[in-house]
Amino acid sequence: MEFDGVIKTRRSVRSYRDDPIPDDVLERVLTAAQSAPSANNVQPWRYIVVRDEATRKKIAEVALNQAFIAEAPVVIVCCGRNYHDSYSWIADNMFLVDCTISFDHLTLAARNEGLGTCWIGAFDHPQIKEVLDVPVGYDVVVLTPLGYPKSDQAFRPVSNRKPLSEIAFSEKFGRQ
Repeated sequence: MEFDGVIKTRRSVRSYRDDPIPDDVLERVLTAAQSAPSANNVQPWRYIVVRDEATRKKIAEVALNQAFIAEAPVVIVCCGRNYHDSYSWIADNMFLVDCTISFDHLTLAARNEGLGTCWIGAFDHPQIKEVLDVPVGYDVVVLTPLGYPKSDQAFRPVSNRKPLSEIAFSEKFGRQ
């Protein structure tokens, strides 16, 4: 698929078929996440691939009972290790930026493979860490169901975006 098409048709999918995801497809999606840049090349992300139905259901439960999460055949959970970046004002939170970049690579690669995703940041942090045995020093940053959408309309182009004139400025903030 053309990159422009991937970008313009990646959407939040909340309804999945139970078709399994082939291992080679899953590996390509994870390799895209692995390829992301990070500050000082720390690569603080770790990914948990959850296929077990009972665990997927438990994740959905601790994610504010968003049942559709467990509907997908795979849930991917991005964990990050906190570190101090002395070069950035973000400092101790740079791992959040790094993980987000990596996760975005993952969601775009998934779209390229015909897979749906949905960024999930609403979950009980202590409970999800317990469910997944996430060690001290790592935090669950974001997760996504991963699967083939039920609807053939799932990848229609995104249209409800602000115009460029509202988000992109010339030389200084607010200047057209």
